[in-house]
Amino acid sequence: MSDWSTPDDIRNRVRREWDNCHILAAMLGGEPVFPMRIPLKKPNTKALSEYFELARQWVAELTAAAGFQLEWREFNHRQLGRNRVPVAAIVESEQDGLALIGKLRDAAKFRELAATISGIYPALVPWLRKRPLAVLDHAENWPRLIAVLDWIVRHPRSGVYLRQIDVQGVDTKFIESHRSLLGEMLDIVLPPEAIDTQFAGANGFALRYGFKPKPVQIRFRFLDQKLCIQGLSDITVISDEFARLALAVKRVFIAENEINFLAFPEVPDSLVLFGSGYGFDHLAQAEWLQSREIFYWGDIDTHGFAILDQLRSKLPAVHSLLMDRATLLEHQAFWGGEDSPTARELERLRPEESALYDDLRFNRIAPALRLEQERIGFAWVEAALVGAGFR
Repeated sequence: MSDWSTPDDIRNRVRREWDNCHILAAMLGGEPVFPMRIPLKKPNTKALSEYFELARQWVAELTAAAGFQLEWREFNHRQLGRNRVPVAAIVESEQDGLALIGKLRDAAKFRELAATISGIYPALVPWLRKRPLAVLDHAENWPRLIAVLDWIVRHPRSGVYLRQIDVQGVDTKFIESHRSLLGEMLDIVLPPEAIDTQFAGANGFALRYGFKPKPVQIRFRFLDQKLCIQGLSDITVISDEFARLALAVKRVFIAENEINFLAFPEVPDSLVLFGSGYGFDHLAQAEWLQSREIFYWGDIDTHGFAILDQLRSKLPAVHSLLMDRATLLEHQAFWGGEDSPTARELERLRPEESALYDDLRFNRIAPALRLEQERIGFAWVEAALVGAGFR
């Protein structure tokens, strides 16, 4: 019958032990898996009476299968007399189990790789037990992975760019595509003082292990011709240089959309920054911004206000621009939907901003409402700047 155990069910049970890494972990001293006893779903006495011929075929199929032994139980049946049925499959050895699921070659490869890796870095043995399938997934890359580990161990907190790791056959792309895997091992083989634990994950790899991170680029555009530097109005500099500029402007606008950044109207004594969503640590380094009027222009949706709230954690005096109820209602024809709205509490919004944010996050105006900043009419933008006395 369909619910009686089959040879495939037995193979699948062993395969789960492989997928859960138990078989490979046992090769390195983990808890033994074999011999493995697998209870069978079998016909009961009623089914034996009603489906005796099917039951005989079921027994024959199990008996003919290779890779496991059967544990039998005898019973006396009122109609059929003395009989026996298999109640469990016994996979006696690791070799039998691996052969049953077709993993003999993979297991041999893992033994070879684990011996090589643990021979160089014995501290990685617990990691090898925990992550054996990752070892196999990257089988062809281990010579280069170990070479990178060796270089970093010899040059802890080197202060160079990843590009400057001098290992034959290794480029920046290889390191960046294996950051998570390398990070798991570096956390084990490096001394604690070589790891900056405030940084984590693939994006924090460089700073965590003492490499020079790719510098943040800040792009800004002067909105007043007299401020241009040798005729240049649209300029991109690294964040450290931006922090030292102390530009002679009164106002700084931040626009999240590039076209809005490029088309932002002329405003005396002002510049516009091209925003970058969440994350404003690079702006906080520019202390001169604290003495300027700053205006943030983002989408009118829950994340737009969340970004404004986060920006105020770095620049508390920042104002919002064109993120008001009048702008939203004026552009109803351009309303859209927000994919993944947020509903968290935002403590740094001002009363009118907070009221609109609440209406958005609680869907009081429309479900998941969003007005993208590039949808706002240019005449409306200019009128807002005039109304605020900027032009």
